[in-house]
Amino acid sequence: MSFFHELAHQYIDGEWLTGSGSWDIIDFNPYNGEKLAAVTVATALEVDRAYRAAERAQREWASVNPYERRAVLERALRITGERAEEIAEAIIDELGGTRPRARYEVDSATEFLREAIRQALRPTGRLLPAVGDGRENRLYRLPVGVVGVISAFNFPFLVTMKSVAPALALGNAVVVKPHQNAPVVGGGLIAKIFEDAGLPAGLLNVVITDSAEIGDAFIEHPVPKVISFTGSDRVGRHIAATAAGSFKRTILELSGNSALVVLEDADVEYAVRSAVFSRFLHQGQVSMAANRILVDRSVAEEFTAKFTAEVAALRAGDPRDPETRIGPVINAFQADALDALVDRAVADGATALVRGRTVGNVVGPTVLTGLAEDSPLLRQEILGPVALLMTFDGEEEAVRIVNEGPYGLSGAVHTRDAERGVKFAQRIVSGMFHVNDSTVQDDPLVAFGGEKTSGVGRLNGEAVVEAFTTQRWMSIQHGRSVFPY
Repeated sequence: MSFFHELAHQYIDGEWLTGSGSWDIIDFNPYNGEKLAAVTVATALEVDRAYRAAERAQREWASVNPYERRAVLERALRITGERAEEIAEAIIDELGGTRPRARYEVDSATEFLREAIRQALRPTGRLLPAVGDGRENRLYRLPVGVVGVISAFNFPFLVTMKSVAPALALGNAVVVKPHQNAPVVGGGLIAKIFEDAGLPAGLLNVVITDSAEIGDAFIEHPVPKVISFTGSDRVGRHIAATAAGSFKRTILELSGNSALVVLEDADVEYAVRSAVFSRFLHQGQVSMAANRILVDRSVAEEFTAKFTAEVAALRAGDPRDPETRIGPVINAFQADALDALVDRAVADGATALVRGRTVGNVVGPTVLTGLAEDSPLLRQEILGPVALLMTFDGEEEAVRIVNEGPYGLSGAVHTRDAERGVKFAQRIVSGMFHVNDSTVQDDPLVAFGGEKTSGVGRLNGEAVVEAFTTQRWMSIQHGRSVFPY
């Protein structure tokens, strides 16, 4: 409990502070309802102070030798490793994640931090040919300045670290606004790691607040040049429009409605295991999760029997129980919404092959089939343990179904012919698509992001250099130019 009280504060210019707002964000354990901490919200004044501190600190940080920046990140990596179990415990308490899922997040974030260490030395200048005689063209890659990060509740430690670590490595300063359901895992924990790693004050700031308090102050503030947001497409659309008004760059990782496709020649048992993981990881509260599971009619009976048996066997309950695979969803509002969603689908004619019970915030896994082709449920993101099972006749129909709807984040196809899978994937409008694997994939070296309303921009690898740096052209005339007048 004291652990949460210590880190559930604003962190501005190297100081742990109480916000000056008139109300508190209450941090609850979503499984048992325990109050973990109360955080007095930051106001627009604290947001301004955080951005101004970042602006001041970044000027010097940009000129620091990249090897020195790398050394800070190396210490942060070591501290993260030493505190891995403590971080996992926080994920279990604050997010309701099971222990395997908590370690999965910590391990993934560690890999991204390790890649950020390499990125500290990655940006290079280039010499380019010039049209005129005696001229030299230099192209410098420079930090953008200050980055605003708005993170999500589902994998907040990983999602926040994916922007914070490379942004710092590349010479920027950062202000983080964690999700109000994850103020510690998505904010305070990361600030403490970098503070203890010796990051100079002001380069990383955390403001815990809500738009009800600050409006658009976090986005509209004149200091940040890039806003990196992970969350719903509805909020992302607003952020994009608001940021565009002040010519800010946005990196938007938004909603998904991913499909996992099982072709007639797939290894059915392996496809079942992949589908169960793809749909039910962290209670399905993952934007890359397989909302829709599409199965060729010729293998549908076998797949359905095995899939429903696996799903029915998933234990739902206490995330601290090592046998639990389905913990609580993030809050009671989400639990109620999922119940209503399933009830409405059944009332509209769908069949529940598996129907989980809801106890508190623990929503048992559900499998629905027989939805009408025009059901809105097939075109929306479902952040919960509800799988939609569909059949199709041949690849053409499968491609059509997968591409329907507004989203294009991730997906997967299963077939014994890998090159057939590649050709299938090339026909899908999606930022990411995987052959013979799960829909939930992330890799520090590979560009991550969506198409259509699933996002704008990319993170990871070389893409993160594009996201958090800018290019500056400098030309030098070593001779004399000839001017027309």
